[in-house]
Amino acid sequence: MPLIDTHTHLYSKEFDSGRNDLIRTAIEGGVSKFLMPDIDSKWTEAMLQVAADFPGVCLPMSGLHPCSVKANYREELNHLEKNLSTGKFIAVGEMGIDLYWDKSFIKEQDEAFMIQCKWANELKLPVALHTREATTHAIDLIHKLNLPSLTGVFHCFGGTLEEAQEIMKMGFMMGIGGVVTYKNGGLDKTLPHIPIEYIVLETDAPYLSPVPHRGKRNEPVYLKHIAEKVADIYNVSYDVIADKTSSNAIKLFNLQ
Repeated sequence: MPLIDTHTHLYSKEFDSGRNDLIRTAIEGGVSKFLMPDIDSKWTEAMLQVAADFPGVCLPMSGLHPCSVKANYREELNHLEKNLSTGKFIAVGEMGIDLYWDKSFIKEQDEAFMIQCKWANELKLPVALHTREATTHAIDLIHKLNLPSLTGVFHCFGGTLEEAQEIMKMGFMMGIGGVVTYKNGGLDKTLPHIPIEYIVLETDAPYLSPVPHRGKRNEPVYLKHIAEKVADIYNVSYDVIADKTSSNAIKLFNLQ
């Protein structure tokens, strides 16, 4: 089965030159679908244009990134609510909590997180969670919400085994990206304890390029390097990882 990139910012300005060729190259390289998380209202139009250029292949989400939760966050949430009312989006994201870059709007981040989770639950959509330095904090908020049918993915997972176990108990998945290829990334020690049924693959392009492209612009075609490393960690074939992770993505995001 072809790979599915569950988190890629193909609408980024870093891809303005040669975007269509880059997507076609990834398709030829074995990536069948590209799931695109939104950031805030400034990026929605560009994201939807990529989705229109590659219908059924580049699929959009709608969400408010925690680093975009500022003084105008209520206006951004209104924009998001209008988006979601159209039924054009496969998930609510990229949303979450970020305690790495800026903690000055943490209360607003918490509020935006809980509102977006409630909307996702009502619409029966998964959430794509950004939880940099905040995985346990996000888990606690989800428990506080008490929405048993809520599901989603902890994007760019790099947490502890204890956090992974809690994520699995909640019925969520973990997005594994380029960090898994890094010598001191730590995922090689955690992943063997996580059943493959709980992971999906992602690039987060143009960020976090896997080895051997680390330090350069990331591209969806590099998803194969991530799949190869994950296969090595689980001691299974590349085809098994492609099949399992793509099946997980299809189930989680209700892809046809």
